[in-house]
Amino acid sequence: MFTGIIEEVGTIADVTDLGGGKRLTIEAEMAPELQVDQSVSINGACQTVVDVDADARTFAVDSIEETLRKTTFGSLTAGTSVNLERALQAGDRLDGHFVQGHVDATGTIVAVEREETDWLYTIQFDPQYASYLIPVGSISVDGISLTVARLGDDTFTVAIIPHTYNVTNVAEAWTEGAAVNLEFDLIGKYVARSLTAGGETPDPEVLAREWLEE
Repeated sequence: MFTGIIEEVGTIADVTDLGGGKRLTIEAEMAPELQVDQSVSINGACQTVVDVDADARTFAVDSIEETLRKTTFGSLTAGTSVNLERALQAGDRLDGHFVQGHVDATGTIVAVEREETDWLYTIQFDPQYASYLIPVGSISVDGISLTVARLGDDTFTVAIIPHTYNVTNVAEAWTEGAAVNLEFDLIGKYVARSLTAGGETPDPEVLAREWLEE
C-alpha cells in the first residue's frame, strides 16, 4: 500500500530482457536503504525488489508480462526518470490517498496548459473506466496522488502545483502524447463493483438513472 506522495525521482540505469519480461535497474538515493523482497512503487506500479547494490546506489525489479501489458514499463529505457515511493508503514500519516500500486490502465496526455500558479494536464482514458472517476475525486497518475479537477466522457484534467512539478518526473515526462499509468480510486472501484451483480464495470449513465428512479 502506498499514498501517492513521491519520495524521490530515480533514473533507469539498465533494462534487461527476461524472455517476455524485463529486469529494470534503477539508480536512486533510497537504494541503500532497500532490501530484497520489499515493495517499491515505480511510476505507480508496485514492484518487488530483487537485488540491491548499495555501493552503486541501484536496485532491481523484475517486471513480468502482465505488468508490461498494463503499464508504460514496456517503453522504459536507460536514462528515463521514474517516480519512486516506498510502501506505507503502519502509523504513518496518509498525506495522499490509498494507492495499491495496481495499475488499471494507461492514459494519454492530450493537452498541457500553463497557468500563473499551476499546470493543467488533460489525460484521455478508456471510457470503460468512467464509473471510477468523479469530480474532485482521487486518482493516481504515474504514482502521484492527484485530484480530478475536470471530468469529461473520456478525459480528466489534473492541476499540478509547482512543488509537485519540481519533485516528480512531471516536468520531464508529461508531454503531449505521452502515456501515463493510471490507478483509479480503490474505494470507487469497490463501490462500482458492489452495484453490479456480475462484477462487470458499470455504465455510469445507467447507474445515474437507477439512483434517480430510487
